[in-house]
Amino acid sequence: MADDGTGVTPKKREDVPELEGVFQLVEGSMGFLPNSMLTMAVKPGLVEAFAGLGANIQLPSALPDEIKRMVAFMASRAAGCVYCQTHTHHQAANAGIGADKLEAIWSYETSDLFSDAERAALRVAQAAGQVPNAVTADDMAELKRHFTDEQIVDLVAVIAMFGFLNRWNDTFATTLEADPIAHADAHMASHGWDAGKHGGAG
Repeated sequence: MADDGTGVTPKKREDVPELEGVFQLVEGSMGFLPNSMLTMAVKPGLVEAFAGLGANIQLPSALPDEIKRMVAFMASRAAGCVYCQTHTHHQAANAGIGADKLEAIWSYETSDLFSDAERAALRVAQAAGQVPNAVTADDMAELKRHFTDEQIVDLVAVIAMFGFLNRWNDTFATTLEADPIAHADAHMASHGWDAGKHGGAG
């Protein structure tokens, strides 16, 4: 795989056999191996460390999986990372979040498909994904009305994990894979989605 203009040549899967176990776990979860991991594999220890963090954050917890997935999308959208927006929307659909709800997520503040708790979570994700961070004390107080401290830590951990991925993938202009692109073409293009520098199948 050649340098795509970012100055770094992603590894080929077969060149890092020591990471095959991690790759298989990620591929089993997502349905494909994300190109972001092949760039990360230039430093194999980083793949292992990030996979461990991600696995811990994504473990079943008191915070509903549906909220985690919507928060991941909203934080990535606020950060402007097309690669991560595409992945998180695609994975949310694959996890069973209804098409009507994903369609309405762009207007979560006014859609009756969202509970007050979901609105509070998405509001924090949207504000936290911005630079500078726009979360207010009122936002956190509203979050506290609906979630326990442990759930709030889980929620912010998702936002923070995608903060890393947003900057990683936007900086490297990571090429989107075929399945997420097909999903976005069908479900996100009407809201202005465009692959831009992330275009092309991996």
